[in-house]
Amino acid sequence: MPSQPEKFEIRRARLSDAASVAELSGQLGYPATEKDMAQRLAHLIRHPRSGAVLVAATRNGKIVGWLHVSITPLLEVPLRAEVNGLIVAEGQRSSGCGWKLLQAAERWAKLKGCASMSVRSNVVRGRAHAFYLRSGYEHYKTQKAFRKSL
Repeated sequence: MPSQPEKFEIRRARLSDAASVAELSGQLGYPATEKDMAQRLAHLIRHPRSGAVLVAATRNGKIVGWLHVSITPLLEVPLRAEVNGLIVAEGQRSSGCGWKLLQAAERWAKLKGCASMSVRSNVVRGRAHAFYLRSGYEHYKTQKAFRKSL
């Protein structure tokens, strides 16, 4: 993977990371307020068995990326984890940060007994698709996504 001009610490997200995580979420195309993100993080931190939020922090503590990974047991396949979101800050992309986050998520999934990892990526994110292919993922399905407000 890419050489790393800057060292990153990969760790579990904390509530104090909410503002940085929200800012990066906006770069991913999912804007959120710090308050909303703090509520979401608090829920995930309280329920660590089914998922993890990992962050990449620089030496000075600045959060430059995050990854949300979860496990949803399914009847149709052996236990697997899914990358629900991965973002690296503009200016830090291609630095190895995303790769380190992905590797940490894969280790987490193995420890949870998962046989595989999956990720869904919007069709317009060509650069992300190339990243996942370089990281050993294979494109196996194209589908449509549907949503309904409750």
